[in-house]
Amino acid sequence: MLVILGAASLMLQSQLWFSAEGFGKTRDLRAAVAEQRAQNEQLRQRNQALDAEVVNLKNSSEAAEERARTDLGMIGRKETFYQVVPVADAAH
Repeated sequence: MLVILGAASLMLQSQLWFSAEGFGKTRDLRAAVAEQRAQNEQLRQRNQALDAEVVNLKNSSEAAEERARTDLGMIGRKETFYQVVPVADAAH
């Protein structure tokens, strides 16, 4: 009787340790959850920065002007645009 219980226990333990649904899968799932949490934290920080930028753009005309200059290349009415062209090297 004791031998049968011991064999059944070994069989169940081997399934727990070595089967595809055992500890290996649990370890893999825990690693995937940790990776997803890290990615979620990065996205949360990016979203907070974007939210702050949206609030800034809504409340400040200067922020909108700065964004228009850098992203769209716009020039203000009282501004003069100067384009500096590097001198071509005669040796090439």
